[in-house]
Order: sequence, then structure tokens, then C-alpha cells
Amino acid sequence: MQSLKSSRRQIVLGASAAGLLGLGGSSRAATPQDGSWHHAARGRTLPWRLRLPSTPGPWPLVLYSHGLGGNREGGAVWSEAWAAAGIAVLHLQHPGSDTETLRRGMRALRAAASAEQLLERVLDVRFALDEIEGLARSAMPPWHDLRLDAVGMAGHSFGAHTTQALAGQRYAVPSDAADARPRAFIAFSPAAPRDGGLSLKQSFGSITRPFMAVTGSLDGDPFGSYAQGEPRASVYQGLPPGQRALLWLDGADHMTFAGGSARWVPSVGPFRRHGPAVEREPAHHATVARLTTLWWRAHLLDDADAWSALRPPQGLAEGDRFELG
Repeated sequence: MQSLKSSRRQIVLGASAAGLLGLGGSSRAATPQDGSWHHAARGRTLPWRLRLPSTPGPWPLVLYSHGLGGNREGGAVWSEAWAAAGIAVLHLQHPGSDTETLRRGMRALRAAASAEQLLERVLDVRFALDEIEGLARSAMPPWHDLRLDAVGMAGHSFGAHTTQALAGQRYAVPSDAADARPRAFIAFSPAAPRDGGLSLKQSFGSITRPFMAVTGSLDGDPFGSYAQGEPRASVYQGLPPGQRALLWLDGADHMTFAGGSARWVPSVGPFRRHGPAVEREPAHHATVARLTTLWWRAHLLDDADAWSALRPPQGLAEGDRFELG
């Protein structure tokens, strides 16, 4: 929940910057810009944080959705790496399931993990895309330098649920959450359905755009329904072959994939850390930043070198794996 120290950010940026990937571009971290939009029809104000590359635009754009109890500061490790590789990132903060909810205690946090709040998040993303399109059409800087034909969507935990919905996940109750505008997706700590109503293929088989799932061996449910990462990895099995990927990191826990957690190991609560995961977090972060950057460059920039570097990726630690197919 706290910001990372600058030295740890440099470890990740140094491992994932475009220059070290052999993809060109700048490795300088971008300075974020903060703002908010008000959706009058819903009476809802949406805070955001925009991180731009230091190289000239136009740039692809990735929208990022934080986890339950998080805010627009989440995912900073990933967005710094993506921006260093030439990709703009817009972090959205979702009222009703953000840090203010966390401050109200565990009962409020559990209540916020609802279908109603998932729908609000989906509508937040759609509203944000509408706003960006309007600002781009009006030639408003820096929005006019965003490539609206090269949009990606990513999120962690509840943000992964949001990403799955926008990608086209099906539910036992009919819904229309999918949005056609993003070209590719990354779900950090994705989630398979647990109500037994739909199979994995029924849930995820209609996701036809490139979709990458990122999880690990200790990536359990923060509320305790499972302790390991296998249920999250099963999402990959439900996706149709051809444009799917799975990154599995041995020893990584749920907060590893928040991309902004501090070296703090609380003994209780849904965000408690595992000691080995905290110790290995710098290496895990570097791997995630590097491979997700390659994924975006392959699918948003049509970068053949990035695509080749994923088939297969080099430098995985023992116990880690990357599946593509």
C-alpha cells in the first residue's frame, strides 16, 4: 500500500527498460500527472493518474484498474516499466472499492467485493475511454498524442476481474460488460468463477483478443477460500488457444502482483505477506515488468522483436514458467 523506495524502482526499470530489451526507446521514469473526471449521469467522480513516456508521441495507451482497497497509485512498478518502453498508462481509481473503503474496515471491504461494484468499475473504464476519445478529438494535449487504435487493459485482483469482464468473460447471469476498444489484456491475479454455474471454457472461451494471465504459487485468495495460485492459473485453460499467455512465478504471493507493495509483512489481514515472496519480490517484479512490457509491445505496437522475445522468454528462475499458445 506504500510507495516503493527509489532504489527498488531502479532495479525493475533497469531490468525492463526498452534499451535492455533491445527494443529501443528511453529508460527514464516518467513523471505522473493526476486529475479526475466527473460522470454527471452517475454522480461519480473518477480520480486518475496518467504516466507518459519521455519519448515523443503518439503512444499506445494502457488503462490500469487497482485491486480491492487500492487506489490510482497501485501498479506503479508496471507503469514505470511500460512508460520507459514507450507506452502511456492511465491508472483509474474506483470509488466504492478503493482505499476509502479499506479505511472503513473488513466488513466494508468484503461488501465492496460485489457484482454491483464490478459493474461500476466496468462503467468507469467505459467512461474513461469516452473521455479520452473526446479530449483526443479536441486536440487537447497530451490526450491527442494517445493512439486510440492501440489501447490495452490491465488490472490486479478486483482490477483483474474488471479486465476479464471488459475482455468478454461470460457469467451465469447475462451481462454486457465487454468493450470492443482494447486490443489486448493483462490480468494480474486473475480469478476463475467459483459458483459452479459455468465451466472455464464457458466463462472465458469467448475472449478472442490477446489475454495474458499473471499469477504465482502463493497467490491465494486474500479472504481465505484458497491459499495457492492454481485456481487463478486455471483461467488460462479456459481461454481459447491462439492468443493466450500465462506467467507463473514460483514463490510469488498476491501482493507481489499489486506492483506497488512495500517490504512489509503484516501477520494478519487479507493483505498479509509471505516471507519468501517479500524476499524475492525485486526479482519477481523485474520478471513481470519485462515480460508484460514485451506483451504490450508485441500486441499494441506490432513489434516483431518483442514477439520473438516471448517465444520463449529468457531468464526465468527455477520453478517459473511462461506458456504461450
